[in-house]
Amino acid sequence: MSPKNVVFKKICKDKSVGVYMGKRDFVDRVDSVDPVDGVILIDPEALQGRKVFVTLSCTFRYGRDDMDVMGIAFRRELYLSTRQVYPPLQDREKGIHTKTQARLLRKLGDNAHPFFFEFPDNLPCSVALQPAPHDVGKQCAVEFEIKAFSAESQDAKVRKRSSVKLMLRKVQYAPEGEGVAPSIETTRDFVMSDKPLHVKASLDKELYYHGEPIKVHVNVTNSSSKNIKNIIVSVDQVSTVVLYSNDIYVKSVAIEEYGDSVSAGGTLEKVYTLLPLLANNRERRGIALDGKLKHEDTNLASSSIIKEGVLKEVMGMMVSYRVMVKLIVGGEVGLEVPFKLMHPKPDAVSWRRRWCFRSSSAPT
Repeated sequence: MSPKNVVFKKICKDKSVGVYMGKRDFVDRVDSVDPVDGVILIDPEALQGRKVFVTLSCTFRYGRDDMDVMGIAFRRELYLSTRQVYPPLQDREKGIHTKTQARLLRKLGDNAHPFFFEFPDNLPCSVALQPAPHDVGKQCAVEFEIKAFSAESQDAKVRKRSSVKLMLRKVQYAPEGEGVAPSIETTRDFVMSDKPLHVKASLDKELYYHGEPIKVHVNVTNSSSKNIKNIIVSVDQVSTVVLYSNDIYVKSVAIEEYGDSVSAGGTLEKVYTLLPLLANNRERRGIALDGKLKHEDTNLASSSIIKEGVLKEVMGMMVSYRVMVKLIVGGEVGLEVPFKLMHPKPDAVSWRRRWCFRSSSAPT
């Protein structure tokens, strides 16, 4: 998240319009989203009588800008809202919604004008599929941006020199409260075997934070006459591109294969530890990542949480995670244990650090 008291600014080439914002990360709380606010600074002489507009857009990109199949571009605007900033359509004081805006307006003077947008609650969060090392250009992604421009009218052709864009991020944090710890079990019967194979896999909790190890409890009761030759435990990231073709990308982002075996009539109880990290998957094409700004580092995409009743088709791309437990028994016996992978709320992180500090400094 953006540090306090930092101002992001960007000015177009002809100096007619500049954008000033106090933050570029906006939090989606499922039932509400942080509003987008900032200030536009104009130069009346450089405008030469043109008006100034600002737009907030959400774009889903499915392929590079230069890709075009049968006249269909792989790019679609999921949301677009435009406001006229200058000449102002309302009193300047009525357009002020935050302390950051008020502070910027005092500092920038009479040629500064506030803008304000509210996100609808049915938009996806910022996410992108990681390109291969040799890929160039923009790849499959959901992107947000603020664009300010000067033109004779809202629908007039915009000169590149008279426009400026600032990328934004829409993010989600882990919800409050803990869900039920997931547990899955199955029983498999075999031909030529009087008794079955029973397998159970469980996690300690439903929600994990990025960078947190995941402990997978595996219990095997092999009453069958089959020998289990190997057990493979992995974390799968499932990315579903729902807007165009419902493509599904399944990528293992962490995997452990110890060669454990269970003979006929035997049992096994073991805890496997997995750590899904982008650091171990940087060269792999198609891994979903949280959206990033410029050259900032990012992480594996967070699990998608959507408001009840919202159509999945308008979400562009959805991400989920599951632990896979595979037993190699001639064929394969598998279990899928779903879980969520997200960031904690910043307040929760600072509180936990303060608590740990107090605990470590307490007298013993």
